[in-house]
Amino acid sequence: MLTRFFDRNDVSERQETTGQRVPRHSGGWDAIRKHLIASAGLRILDVGLTSATNINLLTEMGHSVYMADLLQDAWSEEWRSVPDAEGNQVWRSDEFVATNLNFSGRTFDVVLLWMTLDYLPEALLAPVVSALHEVTAQGGQLLAFFNTKLNPDQAPYYRLHITPTDNIELQLAQPFRQQRALTNRNIERLFSNWSGLKQFLAKDGVSESIIQR
Repeated sequence: MLTRFFDRNDVSERQETTGQRVPRHSGGWDAIRKHLIASAGLRILDVGLTSATNINLLTEMGHSVYMADLLQDAWSEEWRSVPDAEGNQVWRSDEFVATNLNFSGRTFDVVLLWMTLDYLPEALLAPVVSALHEVTAQGGQLLAFFNTKLNPDQAPYYRLHITPTDNIELQLAQPFRQQRALTNRNIERLFSNWSGLKQFLAKDGVSESIIQR
């Protein structure tokens, strides 16, 4: 689900999840935050439910924000085809990418992908990463979080809200189920077309990566 750009004078379109927000230190966000403070007029793609908090903070820094809720659309019936001969569910990945990651020629300096990749259908994983490569500007950065273990019953999907500090706030979102736990090697392979990868290890079963285009 795509929404339009927001600038510092327009934060009227807001869709917030409900529930308590839990603070969490994030080395990845801290690095991106410092980059945003040191730069001006960047284009940012924030993946997930629309967060008025994120829009406000990013536009106050002088940047433009675009929202894309990939998971909500990924699991809708719209992109599913008739199962194959072995009974496996088939997704129309090309159509999904063309619809959900088509920004009319815009490219982004920063992509806040958050926890999206762990919860996408398998058929959409590589196509989404490939499409993000196309829409990220040369030298741009992508921030992604990964569960280090596959434990769907204890790895709920969170909407992540940024703060002016090195903390982010986790808020329970739609009940998407964890599909995978990518190892460092898996992440390197998935982003093999990108130019650099910096990883931040955490103690809570979640690793963070900044991948450079």
